[in-house]
Amino acid sequence: MQQRLADKAGWGRQRGGPDGRAWRLRGRSYGWGVMMLALATAASAEFTEVTFDTADGGSVNANLYGDGTHAVLLAHGAIFNKESWHMLAERLDREGLTVLAIDFRGYGKSRPGTLRGGQQEDVLAGIRYLTGRGATRVSMLGASMGGGAVAEAAAVVADGEIDNLILLAAVRSGAAERMSGRKLFIVSEGDSMRPSVTEQFERARGPKFLALLPGDAHAQHIFRTEQAGRLTELIVDWLTPPEP
Repeated sequence: MQQRLADKAGWGRQRGGPDGRAWRLRGRSYGWGVMMLALATAASAEFTEVTFDTADGGSVNANLYGDGTHAVLLAHGAIFNKESWHMLAERLDREGLTVLAIDFRGYGKSRPGTLRGGQQEDVLAGIRYLTGRGATRVSMLGASMGGGAVAEAAAVVADGEIDNLILLAAVRSGAAERMSGRKLFIVSEGDSMRPSVTEQFERARGPKFLALLPGDAHAQHIFRTEQAGRLTELIVDWLTPPEP
């Protein structure tokens, strides 16, 4: 899987090991304007606004796309919201995935529960919602603050409950060793979070993979740069590996 991703993108090997690999991406970038034009010409995916309860008495408002048995939960960063995932959600919908883009408590119509912070509870509620509506596989993608929340959630779910875990410049979690699922860590080479992300990658169990993107954009801000298309393809490839 790792070699297929590297060959497709034209990446250069940076560092490897028995439980995971790290790659520095090189070669031609995908322009943000080109990506926007391509997405604009595609049919816009429809979504349904849904709300569900958290275990601590809060509620999560989310946008639901698609109807596949493999579902992906998207968790935004601190200055973003569920709408910030719309273009990526459309792409994943076209790949046959169900997508649930959540608003964390305190954002939009989502309401806090009794736990202070509690973003992990919002993610766990999303997992329960997806499995309750028939998803047989659940993956998660979290960016920055959202990456920390999905990391904490992935550390408390049962083994096998999470299929893939993508951490996009995620804030540091104290639960890196306990996270379940196939793990993809992504960070820009010049991001100030890179040392923390690398440390989390080294602590995590395999299977795992670390991708370093050119530039210094942080987390979802990468979607506003020339690396937007490359980041999107990296995510899609990780979530939709070829059949063995």
